Amino acid sequence: MIIEHALLQVKTGQSDQFVAAMNKAKPLIAVQPGFQSIAVRPAGDRPDHFLLLVKWDNIESHRDGFRKSPEYQEWRALLHDFYDPMPTVSYFGPSIFS
Repeated sequence: MIIEHALLQVKTGQSDQFVAAMNKAKPLIAVQPGFQSIAVRPAGDRPDHFLLLVKWDNIESHRDGFRKSPEYQEWRALLHDFYDPMPTVSYFGPSIFS
């Protein structure tokens, strides 16, 4: 299992619209092979900032599966105009703690 991590900086004043769009987009990612779960958390101290955490079976499920799927094109159309700048995605492995 890996965790996809991205810090999402939403354009000022567009958080409510972003949250609505993310709710529409969630089913697009949830049906992907290798998808486990998604969490989108608002920053407690910075308006218009969100933390995206997606659990995947492996990196390929995201990079080679979802990102090349027709659903990803819909995801992009719903969400990518909200970001400034575009987020950087990182992948993290299992916890070092048992």
